[in-house]
Amino acid sequence: MNAFTVRLNFHGDLNFFLGSRTRSGRIERILAEKVSVKDVIESCGVPHPEVDLILVNGRAVGFDYGLEHIAEVEVFPVHALPPHFEENRLQILRWQRFIVDGHLGKLTRNLRLLGFDVAYDREAQDQQLLQIMASENRALLTRDRRLLMHSVVRHGYCPRSQNADAQTIEVIRRFELFGAIAPFTRCLRCNALLEKVAKGDVMQKLEPLTKVYYEKFGRCTGCGQIYWAGSHFSKLQKRLEAIRARCS
Repeated sequence: MNAFTVRLNFHGDLNFFLGSRTRSGRIERILAEKVSVKDVIESCGVPHPEVDLILVNGRAVGFDYGLEHIAEVEVFPVHALPPHFEENRLQILRWQRFIVDGHLGKLTRNLRLLGFDVAYDREAQDQQLLQIMASENRALLTRDRRLLMHSVVRHGYCPRSQNADAQTIEVIRRFELFGAIAPFTRCLRCNALLEKVAKGDVMQKLEPLTKVYYEKFGRCTGCGQIYWAGSHFSKLQKRLEAIRARCS
């Protein structure tokens, strides 16, 4: 097969993944054999879970489409599709179950505070993350683009920011989670849901001053951790409200 040129144009914020010399979003690849469009896109540094629409010479195609001739490839992220291509999208918009890699502990805490189901193990290796992701049907959140490119990853996202609150806003927007926010309903330690519990049922586990000043309590249905609106509660409320305000 004779060599041929493929010109790729990355739209929206996908240039985040491109090298500093290609911030324009345009990249050329010279190929000498038939290659899937997914492999060519990922060779440019863009993970496939970030791609919601691919147009080859103006026609929508899937990830397995084979490039074997000169082609113009347009690559679009979620929320940046051109008109009339909604039925050709490659990603699912809404998702509420996640697994987060060990470097995003603060993001995990924020999402759990907002009531979302987030699996997290700081010591988990890549293969463990992928196994849990697949077996529990979770979307993968990681800033490791190579991990996100793994063939078993169906749904995922790479937070652009290094700030936990900004990352939280990104995830809420990407997966359209705003309407599903339910603060203080999930355990920060083990991720299980909380249940209301009578003070008398947990009295023996409370510190003396807690017994005096607080009346309402929650208990984790998983690990048994007891929660109440302590002195830090108002600060958490203000922080979460600020996140919600920036998302809306």
